[in-house]
Amino acid sequence: MTEIYYVEDDEDIAQSVKEYLEARDCRVTVFSTVALAKTALRKYTPTIILLDWNMPDREGKELCDWIRLRQSSLPIIFLTVRGDSHDIVAGLGYGADDYVVKPFELDVLYSRILALLRRTGQTDSARLSCDRILLDKEKMTVFCDQQEVALSQPEYQLLFVLMENKGKTVTRTQLLELVWDSNGNYVNDNTLTVTVKRLREKLQHPDCLKTIRSFGYRMEDTL
Repeated sequence: MTEIYYVEDDEDIAQSVKEYLEARDCRVTVFSTVALAKTALRKYTPTIILLDWNMPDREGKELCDWIRLRQSSLPIIFLTVRGDSHDIVAGLGYGADDYVVKPFELDVLYSRILALLRRTGQTDSARLSCDRILLDKEKMTVFCDQQEVALSQPEYQLLFVLMENKGKTVTRTQLLELVWDSNGNYVNDNTLTVTVKRLREKLQHPDCLKTIRSFGYRMEDTL
């Protein structure tokens, strides 16, 4: 799932963009000030940033510059009414990857997002998601509600297998073989039960992690 941070103080525009993109399997978090966006970005890195220029606390170009000092490859698109050539050149000069002038068609915006993600290689292949849970395969990190969760190696591997097979029931025998036997470790069935319990607790008992009685476990989106 594409995780989008949208920095926009116009509630109507923000809501229409959010509804459109979330209908296309994106998750959009809206920030009404630059300060709120910075606080969130210190804790979590989304797939892409959509950024308005005119914000109530400071200009979006300052946030773009701030991001570039810390995240050189994070895709950024300006969405702004400032459409003269000087502003476009300035926005790109501050580090934005694309520049879309308001008003814009939502389908065009979505196409620009997809095109930018293809160009920058920021595809979802490195990320697995289910409801509020995100797993980054390259960084081997897990987030719940955009907060990083510290997992043990068996907990991470268990979650990885379940999310790789989202929508499918993975049997207890398969999980024991994939998570423990692949490492040459012999464990009993109770080890799996305890590991699932601890994983659920760390992920705040997510509805998307389901027990299939007498068979195993399955992860599926519920939101």
